Amino acid sequence: MRRAYVTSALAGAFALGLVTAGLAATGEFDNLCAQGLATGQQIKTDCSVNAQIGGKTYCFGNEEAKAAFMKDPQGNLAKAQEAYKKQKAG
Repeated sequence: MRRAYVTSALAGAFALGLVTAGLAATGEFDNLCAQGLATGQQIKTDCSVNAQIGGKTYCFGNEEAKAAFMKDPQGNLAKAQEAYKKQKAG
């Protein structure tokens, strides 16, 4: 009986991990690094490093990119949005 509880707990934890990973992988800009866009680069991410700004999820290539972006989130967001618009248009 105890084995069944452990197995169920492990299966639940695994399923929760899959759901969490699935949720983390959805961000603005097609999961491109927001800081990368703000500096003129196109860096694809898995969105495991992200931040919520204005109810939207923005992805980053790493914690350093996120920290740099968050020094001026509104200014960097404006730059990223402009770069993304140009990328989509061109």
